[in-house]
Amino acid sequence: MKRDYIEFNDRSVAFAYLITFRCYGTWLHGDERGSVARRGSNIFNEPRIKPSSTLRQIDADKLVGSPIILSAIEREIVEGAIREVSAVRGYRLFAVNVRTNHAHLVVNNCGSVERMMGSFKAYSTKALRAANRIGINDKPWSRHGSTRYLWTERHIQLAVEYVVNGQGGDLPEFD
Repeated sequence: MKRDYIEFNDRSVAFAYLITFRCYGTWLHGDERGSVARRGSNIFNEPRIKPSSTLRQIDADKLVGSPIILSAIEREIVEGAIREVSAVRGYRLFAVNVRTNHAHLVVNNCGSVERMMGSFKAYSTKALRAANRIGINDKPWSRHGSTRYLWTERHIQLAVEYVVNGQGGDLPEFD
């Protein structure tokens, strides 16, 4: 009989993470792409919030600033900041792809994924401010993000493929 599972010791600690964080105001509740609530419906395999122009407008009215869309220069700045965090903290960065409204990265497990994501967002914010691309009071990122645990080398390979090749074509130079 072939055993088709991951040994317990191999999955007691994730090898790496797929981290995604979105730009502020670019994916609101009620969006046609679907969304989840922080309380109640944010449970694995539970249905997402259905698209609703009313709900989307309610969330849009709550925004304290304009949605953040990253230009080509800003995407380069954010990618540089992510690479800097990785170098300074000794993280192994498998892949990074900064888009106009979100960033994906695959990074090895170096502790709390929440803390790691916070560092990536903080360094990126600091770099955008230092380059005068956002104001001192601008919040470029939405709250939290997505943190997927990668348990095997195959999971890492699949995540890298998604980050590098699964995001659509190359972005045009908007600047």
